[in-house]
Amino acid sequence: RMLIQYQIRIFVQRSASVSPSPLRSCHRRLLSPRMASPPPPAPAAAAAHSVFVYGTLMAEEVVRVLLGRVPPSSPALLPNHQRLSIRGRVYPAILPVDGSKVPGKVWQGITDRELDVLDIFEDEEYVRETVGISLADSADMIAYAYIWGNVDDPDLYGEWDFDEWKKVHLKDYITMTQDFREELEQLESETHD
Repeated sequence: RMLIQYQIRIFVQRSASVSPSPLRSCHRRLLSPRMASPPPPAPAAAAAHSVFVYGTLMAEEVVRVLLGRVPPSSPALLPNHQRLSIRGRVYPAILPVDGSKVPGKVWQGITDRELDVLDIFEDEEYVRETVGISLADSADMIAYAYIWGNVDDPDLYGEWDFDEWKKVHLKDYITMTQDFREELEQLESETHD
């Protein structure tokens, strides 16, 4: 618990500084599975990023809690990757696999601060990488994606099903995300006092 609070304090301090440097590594969260907090509104000059999502972040309800808004999105495919279930977790992983495609969506207009929140939200076992994706209109683009770091993980198995996850886990997942958001907001207010 103390490690998470320390990591969140670092995030808050970096976000409040004049020239914040984005968090580049993933962090373990206090509550499981993944959760984070929305940032305050970003300045107009903030960079805009695209992030390909393929699991729980495809749910607008989760993103609304996480970022405090629902950014524009489009259906997308990530070629040469496979989405897998992770034993003991309700969210998936993706790994490079030639010839496979992962359906998902791309969130566009993500600010630097929101990207920091997503980095905190993702488990330390994920690595943010730049990937090429295909949009539904056949256009290609570059986006970030969170790739599972351990290609030999014995806990990866079978295909993860988004529709099944929504039916079984969405409500509890939103509640956990809201709890984490409240804790992060509390830590932000303590840091700014």
